[in-house]
Amino acid sequence: MALAEEQRLENPLLAGLPVSRRPEPCAMVIFGASGDLTKRKLFPAIYSLAYRQLLPEKFGIVGVARTEETDDEFRERMKAAVQEFGRDEFRDDVWQWLAEGMHYVSGEEADPVLERVAGLLTELDRERGTAGNRVYYLAVPPDAFVPIVQAVGKRRSTEGWTRLIVEKPFGHDLESAQKLNALLQQDFEESEIYRIDHYLGKETVQNMLALRFANGIFEPIWNRQFIDHIQITVAESIGIEARAAYYEQAGAIRDIFQNHLLQLVALTAMEPPIDFTSDSVRNEKVKVLKSMHTPGPKNVVRGQYGRGFVEGEEVPGYREEPGVDPNSLTETFVAAKLFVDNWRWADTPIYIRAGKRLARRETTIAIEFKRAPHPPFEELAAEGLQPNVLLINIQPDEGVSLAIGAKVPGQGLQIRTVHMDFLYGGAFRTDMPEAYERLLLDCMRGDATLFTRADEVTEQWQLVDAIVAAWRRDRPSFPNYPAGTWGPPSSDELLQRDGRSWRRH
Repeated sequence: MALAEEQRLENPLLAGLPVSRRPEPCAMVIFGASGDLTKRKLFPAIYSLAYRQLLPEKFGIVGVARTEETDDEFRERMKAAVQEFGRDEFRDDVWQWLAEGMHYVSGEEADPVLERVAGLLTELDRERGTAGNRVYYLAVPPDAFVPIVQAVGKRRSTEGWTRLIVEKPFGHDLESAQKLNALLQQDFEESEIYRIDHYLGKETVQNMLALRFANGIFEPIWNRQFIDHIQITVAESIGIEARAAYYEQAGAIRDIFQNHLLQLVALTAMEPPIDFTSDSVRNEKVKVLKSMHTPGPKNVVRGQYGRGFVEGEEVPGYREEPGVDPNSLTETFVAAKLFVDNWRWADTPIYIRAGKRLARRETTIAIEFKRAPHPPFEELAAEGLQPNVLLINIQPDEGVSLAIGAKVPGQGLQIRTVHMDFLYGGAFRTDMPEAYERLLLDCMRGDATLFTRADEVTEQWQLVDAIVAAWRRDRPSFPNYPAGTWGPPSSDELLQRDGRSWRRH
């Protein structure tokens, strides 16, 4: 009997899943292991993968941070994090299997720290059979990337594969992004670099591909001839959550627009790929990004929230948040009208918006179709009959809704808008996996489809840099929208000039 099969029989956690679906043996090194991302997202995701028997049969973890801590203290802290933030019941047998392969290294300087990490990785290769395969996760601020990447590059394993996961923000502008790319590519191939955008790991974002390309009814009408316009909203009701130092430098355009929003635009507008390999999908997304016009000043809106009420509770304005300059000109809201200059989308506007302290939390993509030409029952339609709209709810109520016209029961012919709804929770009767679960597993499998490629990053920053350059020529009057609303009045005017309006769900 093969060794792998023997281990599967001995360890019940490894049973029940075909070997072909499990990643190869590997060790994961998490830089920034004392931070919130590791506690709230990464370890709960790793535990969920172990709980579902999706991790490699031979697996180990090395946490790295500046905070002094022993291996046992690290294990206890991560155990508490999984119990607090995990989506699955806590099972001692699952945790014990993980904890046996967990180690921790602390220190300030990258080189001596990496020497100790290298020793632990060799130990994991010997004791856990991780075969020299490495995933390095940079859950650290961008200013810490350089020494870590250089130190990892000098000591990368020659026995197995090496993959590097880089958290956003990937640069502050085009120049810094290109410098970071150049640094990474000194020691790593592009195929080894995984730039993570957790939005792309959400099930409903991935469902965009299935919705379009697995259903023959949508693709023939997914173009300028049938679609009037598209609206994409990434709204948050929360403020900056004690992240003033980061947010003052980033603002909404770098925090959300440059990555999440533009990635959603690319997925919505892309052409059908020849297959669903990572390069085929990302090639089509790059074509969309290359085809975008830089919007003129009249087609971009920025805002900053003032005092207001969110869910009945009074909240401070952005300039009153701890650590924020009382005269700050950092935007907390951005909206734009974009055009993709190709045959499919010529002259079809794509309206996008993102902001903090808005009326509620939601991320949606709304595809509004053109009205039916000369409906014979137009005079009989009930007030409020709307065009057909395909609404993709990415969060919090994951699902898809199609608005259609239907006859109202009773005498006569009266037409009203109704909705055909599909909700993930109701259809599949299962919890939605966290985005980090899918992304970590894909990296271990070597599937980069849901990660951002260097040329995508370049195109996104070129668009953002052009918008920011135009902003430098004027001084906005901030704050210009109360917390708990849908942004500044100029955002509504952006659509009203075209005879349209933002959807209110």
